Amino acid sequence: MNAPGRVRITLILGSLSAFAPVSIDMYLPGFPVMTAQLGSSASAIQLTLTAFVISLALGQAIAGPLSDAYGRRRPLIFGLVLYAIASVACAFAPTAYTLVAFRALQGLGAATGIVIARAAVRDLYSGTALARFFASLMLVTGLAPILAPVIGGELLRFTSWRGIFVVLSVFGALLLLSTVLGLPETLPDERRRPARLGPVLRSYGGLIRNRFFLGYCLTSALLFAALFAYISGSPFVLQNIYGLTPQQFSWVFGANSVGIIVAGQLGGWLTGRFPLRGLVAGGLTVGLAGGAGLMAAVTAGAGLVLILIPLFLIVSSVGIVMPNAAALALADQADNAGAASALIGITQFIVGGSLAPLAGHGALAMAVLMASFAVGSTLAFVVLTRHQANGQDDDHSAGDQRGDQPATRAGEHASDKTAAAGEQQLPAC
Repeated sequence: MNAPGRVRITLILGSLSAFAPVSIDMYLPGFPVMTAQLGSSASAIQLTLTAFVISLALGQAIAGPLSDAYGRRRPLIFGLVLYAIASVACAFAPTAYTLVAFRALQGLGAATGIVIARAAVRDLYSGTALARFFASLMLVTGLAPILAPVIGGELLRFTSWRGIFVVLSVFGALLLLSTVLGLPETLPDERRRPARLGPVLRSYGGLIRNRFFLGYCLTSALLFAALFAYISGSPFVLQNIYGLTPQQFSWVFGANSVGIIVAGQLGGWLTGRFPLRGLVAGGLTVGLAGGAGLMAAVTAGAGLVLILIPLFLIVSSVGIVMPNAAALALADQADNAGAASALIGITQFIVGGSLAPLAGHGALAMAVLMASFAVGSTLAFVVLTRHQANGQDDDHSAGDQRGDQPATRAGEHASDKTAAAGEQQLPAC
């Protein structure tokens, strides 16, 4: 794949991966206004976020196996159409609970983008190259949580929260056009498998019984849940308790998102120089420090600055942990990438979406949740992915040692059949 082709694929897949932060973060500054205009409680407005996230998780459970059976493009195009239509419906929702229903449909459409983007990357790359490409996606994906709340806050100067959903529908339509014109099929016919219920369930069962896959999956999911508690609770904590305006909140939110980008790019640069497990461990250490600092600051009644510093640390740690944990989880799933990608997403969004509304009960609730999730993520990593007693590296970074890494260093991403097949699908790149 030549450089322009790689850039195009990165932009499209990164934008698909950005569905969740764009759909979540852009309307966050409008939470307090929505509560008043729809005559509902803060919990009801947060339920629109929970409905989207849970639907996003369930949608991935469907889209992953379908993409393994029918290729990546067809399910993706259907999902993008659904997303654009549901976004328009959200703009005209008359009540909070109607908005909850439309957000659920929107989440189903967005799910295809997230799961298929991750599966397509696994179609194309393996080993260290896989981790580096995930880090490249963080540059594109990381822009979404920076720009989305800023754009949302500025849009509220000129329109209502309903206008934000109109913008989201336009985003979906533009991405649909880009996918149709610029994203080739990455899964060849010979590697597709029937989407029958029995094999799909057995596939999920095998993934869950794989201790190492499950460990990296939970490591990523629990740290994502800490991020999601921040996303759900910070609009109320920072605006209602610490007095930030919607615009000030959007800039603070964007500054924290810069940390994700910087950490992600740092992790990409360090990939190949240090073991992937070491990078995950380093990121988790930063997350633990942020969680502990946040708990201490909130408990002591500290001012805004001392709250924002540990928030920045724990949010930034996501940029290192999630790309490398995902690469390790998918390392041995070349022929099951759709289902494996779906299970990673399902775990992330169900864990985060089901508990995140508790963060809206105040600064202490948000701090406790974020710190607890950081600890849980670290425990999953330490307990489930540790080396076996015989000293063999079972963290699946051994895949690099078995052939992926040397091929990557030689500039060849076809060190296994997966990478070779993926590259053959892109002759025009």
